[in-house]
Amino acid sequence: MDIKRTILIVALAIVSYVMVLKWNQDYGQAALPTQNTAASTNNPGLPDGVPAGNAGAGASADVPSATAETRTADLAPVAVSKDLIRVKTDVLDLAIDPVGGDVVQLNLPQYPRRQDHPDIPFQLFDNGAERVYLAQSGLTGANGPDARSTGRPLYAADQKRYQLADGQDQLVVDLKFSDNGVNYIKRFSFKRGEYDLNVSYLIDNQSSQAWSGNMFAQLKRDASSDPSSSTATGTATYLGAALWTPSEPYKKVSMKDIDKGSLKENVSGGWVAWLQHYFVTAWIPAKSDNNVVQTRKDSQGNYIIGYTGPAISVPAGGKAETSAMLYAGPKIQSKLKELSPGLELTVDYGFLWFIAQPIFWLLQHIHSLLGNWGWSIIVLTMLIKGLFFPLSAASYRSMARMRAVSPKLAALKERFGDDRQKMSQAMMELYKKEKINPLGGCLPILVQMPVFLALYWVLLESVEMRQAPWMLWITDLSIKDPFFILPIIMGATMFIQQRLNPTPPDPMQAKVMKMMPIIFTFFFLWFPAGLVLYWVVNNCLSITQQWYITRSIEAANKKAAA
Repeated sequence: MDIKRTILIVALAIVSYVMVLKWNQDYGQAALPTQNTAASTNNPGLPDGVPAGNAGAGASADVPSATAETRTADLAPVAVSKDLIRVKTDVLDLAIDPVGGDVVQLNLPQYPRRQDHPDIPFQLFDNGAERVYLAQSGLTGANGPDARSTGRPLYAADQKRYQLADGQDQLVVDLKFSDNGVNYIKRFSFKRGEYDLNVSYLIDNQSSQAWSGNMFAQLKRDASSDPSSSTATGTATYLGAALWTPSEPYKKVSMKDIDKGSLKENVSGGWVAWLQHYFVTAWIPAKSDNNVVQTRKDSQGNYIIGYTGPAISVPAGGKAETSAMLYAGPKIQSKLKELSPGLELTVDYGFLWFIAQPIFWLLQHIHSLLGNWGWSIIVLTMLIKGLFFPLSAASYRSMARMRAVSPKLAALKERFGDDRQKMSQAMMELYKKEKINPLGGCLPILVQMPVFLALYWVLLESVEMRQAPWMLWITDLSIKDPFFILPIIMGATMFIQQRLNPTPPDPMQAKVMKMMPIIFTFFFLWFPAGLVLYWVVNNCLSITQQWYITRSIEAANKKAAA
């Protein structure tokens, strides 16, 4: 009967494993993007209600007023412009709508959508059927062309496609527009290897009247899910807006916050951003400018965060220039810190950031020597284990003594039976006599939990871990093990480690402890492979340390008894 039951359990385990693998194959990977159908959908590149070719009536509801007052009404969306201007550098592949000059599509060639399709880049900005997410900018105010009653300006470019050539370090794309004697150039400046681009407005006032206006820049996104967030872990990272203020260098403004009401603040310099897993987009104005930052929601359900800059005055016959920086790319902390103070905090490690930051710093330095994030995690685990070695050793000695007095505990249980009060008193006297701390075995786990949680967020949030391979079947340390081998090994090591621990005197507690390896294995199935690797190595080191200490104490006890 025991053999039949064992065979049945093994068969059920194999069937369950195959079913989980099949589920992972069908639902565990991000879907590939469909063909962009921007030409036949609503135009997020055009602010709401602005027909192509300036044929609309009334100013766009997306364009803020010079005082950044929230608009209360939107016009109906219209068809997208078919004449998008394509720009390609070594790290950016984007499209600019000539109506308004907004960035309405942006791909990241260095970051594939999925590891098994390296030819399909991750799409950050989109204005198709799947998602509305774009960067808008313009000139509003008294004479701003984006605030005209006839709609936003229709810019002209010398060509429809621009590409950064080999050996070329900078690419400049000029969009031109003239109105009532004022000549405008909206200039996009790109640099090789950089995800930040400069957006400038050159205003040449050849009219007989003074010109006045304000530059605005904003990010617009719908409420769709995060395409860069993996379903593997079951944990969603922050998707929403953020901004910098002097009192709060990283202030989150979630979609729920925007639903409750618009935000409006006066800020000198700073930045406004939209965050998602691994990637961030941000408008960064000049440090000396005093801007009005605001959030709002339009009638189409899109969320907007942006700023309106100070007033610009250009006398008749005069010229002026204003600009802002747009960053659209991965959350690389060193780069973000260079661009603007506090922008590196968009790599959100949660409330344990003060532990996570040193861990990431150390992990980066180890990686610079080894060149592989998997081996770097293993070395990091060894260093952390070495740091906690004295505490772990004390705990394992306590557990070894508990194991040695297990026969005496069993005798006490037989002696006092169901009298729990006398049993507890006798146990406490025994622990005191043998100098045993019954809670000593919990200390290593309690101490390591903050490190474990901090490392979890490091592996989850750091774009450097995205699609980072280790060896064999582990091709991405930031997502779950595709075959769940590491979690199973983790469960096995946890079971072995449990066998080295003394059996709890309470039968119910003993049963719970036996179930712990199974429960933890189930939870770890969806954890990032890098995190499970850390736990496996940590368990193996703990088993070695605990086995050695237990063996040493048992040998000492035998010698003392002899």
